[in-house]
Amino acid sequence: MIAKAAAVALLGLAGAAFAAQTASGPRPEDTEVWQPEPPIVTPGPATSVPAPSDAVVLFDGKNLNEWVSVKDKGPAKWTVADGVLTVRKGTGNIETRRRFGSYQLHMEWRIPKGITGEGQARGNSGLFLASTGGGDAGYELQIMDSYRNKTYVNGQASSIYKQFAPLANAMRAPGEWQSYDVIWTAPVFAGDGSLKSPAVVTVFHNGVLVQNNVALKGETTYVGKPQYKAHGPSPIKLQDHGDPSAPISFRSIWIRELK
Repeated sequence: MIAKAAAVALLGLAGAAFAAQTASGPRPEDTEVWQPEPPIVTPGPATSVPAPSDAVVLFDGKNLNEWVSVKDKGPAKWTVADGVLTVRKGTGNIETRRRFGSYQLHMEWRIPKGITGEGQARGNSGLFLASTGGGDAGYELQIMDSYRNKTYVNGQASSIYKQFAPLANAMRAPGEWQSYDVIWTAPVFAGDGSLKSPAVVTVFHNGVLVQNNVALKGETTYVGKPQYKAHGPSPIKLQDHGDPSAPISFRSIWIRELK
């Protein structure tokens, strides 16, 4: 009887623990992938790439005329100095005034030299390939310091955040300029809002192919599974992550629309 009672009690505790876990819902850790780690590929030296003749220049080193604050759609409040755009922590995300469908995008970014912290708390920002609402709504290409900095592989630099790890870690050291070259094919939705064709993206990080014609599973989510919601042409967004480490800088941002 004692053994039976103990067994019943253990089953009751196990059931209570399972119920508590279920009630708590999904956790951020559920969608973190740590293995296998992408191979390290040393890129060539950094060079700035000027915009071609048919490009829309989104940042030319002079002003933020092409950008607005996501919070209130007023002027973007990040800092421009010496030809460089830098996140001004606490002012929120910024996005382009214009909306885009499919495109080719070039962007250069820099992690500050001497940055501290580790994991996701080390130079965290993001390039949202299509911004579909306020906050962090949209499809995120991760920006952070992945130079000798371990984190989950689908959250390191050049990952499609919480979806696809990069094919290689092509990160340069902090203080050096990085580049992203992106080919973005926007998703297509039917009249009833259902998905006809997913978003597809190809990304080069410092000239190294890191995302090869990848079909996205939906919009970025920190917790839970990604999913689509219907939208049309969208702005491109840069993230003020509120990272306690030094802020990220950008230069030479341009885009070519693909009809």
